[in-house]
Amino acid sequence: MSKILQIVREIAEPVCERHGCELWDAEYVKEAGVWHLRIFIDRPDGVSIEHCESVSRELDPMLDAYEQLIPGSYIFEVSSAGAERPLRRPQDFERFMGSLVEVRLYKALAGKKEFIGHLRGYSGGDIEIGVEGEALRFEKDGIANVRLRIG
Repeated sequence: MSKILQIVREIAEPVCERHGCELWDAEYVKEAGVWHLRIFIDRPDGVSIEHCESVSRELDPMLDAYEQLIPGSYIFEVSSAGAERPLRRPQDFERFMGSLVEVRLYKALAGKKEFIGHLRGYSGGDIEIGVEGEALRFEKDGIANVRLRIG
């Protein structure tokens, strides 16, 4: 994790908690020549626009106070983690064990780069999913991303 994201997470986590939310993820990416700092939040009963606004209102001036943290300008966004959110951390996989997921691979396996099945196992970045009664195991180095899948 980059130094910027590490500090952003440390600042954002307690803010999210004060608003009854969980910090799901953060990203700092350049798109079309513009930097974006995105905070993704979650709540057991769902995230509303009001939750995003309240976290954003409190967090934005706190991040501005760290002028040296992010050089130059950027667009700041707070949004829901979404129903088909990416799973990245071990606790994400533990929390959604048994859920339907989509696994995308860097290289095709049996002519496919995308597999959909129920998450059955996670160990050190390797994952196992169940597809039509069969267990498929994917090694960490071959996985491009894993995200929840709705029906």
